[in-house]
Amino acid sequence: MSQSLGRALQILTSLGEGERSLDQLAAELGVHKTTVLRLLRTMEADRFVRRDAAHRYRLGSRLFALADVAREQHVVREVAAPHLRALNQKTGQTVHLAAWENGEVIYVDKLDSVRSVRMYSQIGVPAALHCTAVGKVLLAAQPKRRREALIESLEYHEYTPNTITDPDRLRDELDTVSERGWAQDKAEHEAFINCIGAPLKDSTGRVVGAVSLSVPDVLLNYEQVLELLPELLATAHAISADYN
Repeated sequence: MSQSLGRALQILTSLGEGERSLDQLAAELGVHKTTVLRLLRTMEADRFVRRDAAHRYRLGSRLFALADVAREQHVVREVAAPHLRALNQKTGQTVHLAAWENGEVIYVDKLDSVRSVRMYSQIGVPAALHCTAVGKVLLAAQPKRRREALIESLEYHEYTPNTITDPDRLRDELDTVSERGWAQDKAEHEAFINCIGAPLKDSTGRVVGAVSLSVPDVLLNYEQVLELLPELLATAHAISADYN
């Protein structure tokens, strides 16, 4: 771990125990005040710490937001786990669980296919919003203004010849996702991989995650993958029911 990162984490740990002055933090870290001040200014700019009128430091609002996300992802993953295992065992296919984190869709769980075929996706890695089933599900669920801002900000990297690279096409696709309640990735992110995804909802109807099935077309073609849709939707419904 880099020295600066280690010191920044130590500052957060100290502030978690209570407010501190610059002198106190410098003494705890065993470094000069200018070193601590440089770190604090960076952390304050990103709202990881805040300074009051008496020049004492406390944890910032950014940490509260991250804590909420981490707690929600943990709950979603914990609740979903037995249902994901059942879906994986019943279909034999790769199952993904994804959720929002800091403006990105992140894979928070993955169960590999019982076959020897493996996908590139990894837990903790972002999913492309414009060409993955979980990305489309979660993007379609965003409030209209936020969804439009995200659509406009995407780079639209072309992963395969089937990748959506046009904002208007993506808008149409997201409208379809919203209307029918599930999304598809028809070899858009990985060639020869078809995927279907469905939303997970809390008691208010807010989408808190997405679950998907991904299948290489050497095992099942797209039409055969669609035959698994009832199993996927039933799993999403069961997870949502247990989450509430």
